[in-house]
Amino acid sequence: MDIVAVLVTAFWAMLPAYVPNNAAVLTGGGPPIDGGRTWNGERILGDGKTWRGTGGGIAAGAILALLLNAVHPTLQDVLAVQLPAPFPPAVVLALPTGALLGDITASFLKRRTGRERGAAFPGLDQLDFVVMALVLTAVADWGWFTATFTPEVLATVLLITPLLHVSTNVIAYKLSLKSEPW
Repeated sequence: MDIVAVLVTAFWAMLPAYVPNNAAVLTGGGPPIDGGRTWNGERILGDGKTWRGTGGGIAAGAILALLLNAVHPTLQDVLAVQLPAPFPPAVVLALPTGALLGDITASFLKRRTGRERGAAFPGLDQLDFVVMALVLTAVADWGWFTATFTPEVLATVLLITPLLHVSTNVIAYKLSLKSEPW
């Protein structure tokens, strides 16, 4: 697989996992998932993880996956690159759900290490959602996962995601959509 094909495959396959965290910020608010409960004197997750944001993020990622499936044949011809097979129904839900579960898990770990909401946690902040999205997708459809996430594509995802994550967060911060640039 040439470098262009690897980059296109990595970006295409991960788009439904890249979008949910941003969509959760835009659709969030309302009751927090942890209901305000604490554990050892610290919030379990915090006010930033809400049911509405989680639902909105999963819905946005799933809708994007379905839209990508709809334009798959046309874009494959236009790009002249072999795209991965269309997203199976289980993957349509696994990628965005895994992304938000990764983000929720990171919030839990941040609270356990005494970090406040919005505090940086280098490494975890950039890869939490990707790792959980990949794990949940592998569980949901192992055949699609292994056909799509070849070692080259997987390595590319793990390399480009931190760059994309930092870039989009800085843009969201400059647009006043986030209160911190990480």
